[in-house]
Amino acid sequence: MPQDTPKNHPNTPNAAGIYLHIPFCKQACVYCNFHFSTSLRGKDEVLQAILKEIEMRREYLQGTTVETVYLGGGTPSLLSADEINLIFDTILKYHPVDHIKEFTLEANPDDLDKNYLKSLRSTPINRFSIGVQSFREEDLLYMKRAHNAQEADYAIKTAQDAGFTNLSIDLIYGTPGLTDAAWKQNLAKVTELGIPHFSSYALTVEDKTALQQAIQKKKAVPVDPEQAAGQFEILMEQAAAMGYDHYEISNLARPGHHAIHNTNYWRGMHYLGIGPSAHSFDGATRRWNVANNALYAKNILQEHTVPHEEEKLTAIEHLNEYIMTSLRTMWGCDLDKIAREWDDTCATMVEKSSHLCREKKWLTQEGRKLVLTNEGKLFADRIAAEMFVSAD
Repeated sequence: MPQDTPKNHPNTPNAAGIYLHIPFCKQACVYCNFHFSTSLRGKDEVLQAILKEIEMRREYLQGTTVETVYLGGGTPSLLSADEINLIFDTILKYHPVDHIKEFTLEANPDDLDKNYLKSLRSTPINRFSIGVQSFREEDLLYMKRAHNAQEADYAIKTAQDAGFTNLSIDLIYGTPGLTDAAWKQNLAKVTELGIPHFSSYALTVEDKTALQQAIQKKKAVPVDPEQAAGQFEILMEQAAAMGYDHYEISNLARPGHHAIHNTNYWRGMHYLGIGPSAHSFDGATRRWNVANNALYAKNILQEHTVPHEEEKLTAIEHLNEYIMTSLRTMWGCDLDKIAREWDDTCATMVEKSSHLCREKKWLTQEGRKLVLTNEGKLFADRIAAEMFVSAD
């Protein structure tokens, strides 16, 4: 069995990413369980704390070149161009970003008007992830989104007209009332609008969300898992026909347009998370900031400490995380990598534990790589759990 840390595992990779969590939204979506506030009071204070945290944690990436920056949330498109530039200038001051490839801004369609897009031309933003969710009015009303279907269409076209062509959108399936025919029409809009990348998720009912409460009170129609499974199969079939790589279970792209930032997550590369609730990973330890805007800002600005928790991964935990994330991708779980970075025994155990799933046609073995079939993608978490290596 492996030692406390994987053998030959690089302490410092060639590149890293920075994620910044902007914890503010105009209104709450019923399904969302991310950390955010619908009150903009304290926004300036949190932004100042974010800038200070960038400075305080300047050594976290050990001088590794920053390849990607991702502004997520919340709704980062609530930031002005000047605020985005202030964030980037602070990153530039403390991290090498000469070779940055991707600077993504998550945005709501209702924020992307001509004036805002024009102002963003003065920033380093070169990619948008737009929270469309659906091109159907009925779905957007069910989810209580702030935009309507017309605004979704307009935002994409206006962004393209402004010169932003590296776009991704989110689409949700499994929404009550979304027929298979309507879901196919949503997918068809991706190619119709010339969008090179999209992320697609089943509508799930998370604990302590407005959607969970509404369903419990019979004020909202429950989600049907069978509908979601069927529409996931439609997603796989139609995306392939449209020429998109299904390169990760929830992410699809035309060749050459895979998201660099998220792909690096799945590759196990290091990243620095800045802001309330943001997560970081340095190759051995995961840490996450407190999910409380006022406490986050107070600790940083007044007490000069970053309020967080952390856990050090054992070699087995690190291996099992690799199994889980790699199986979600089109590149699969590499047994040679496991042998190289953990040991031969672990590689043998993983290959042996995959046998039943291969018999069920949920997995294929391509040389030394284990890759999910389309049917297997429906059971990805279960398959990964069956292949986990025990610490015993």
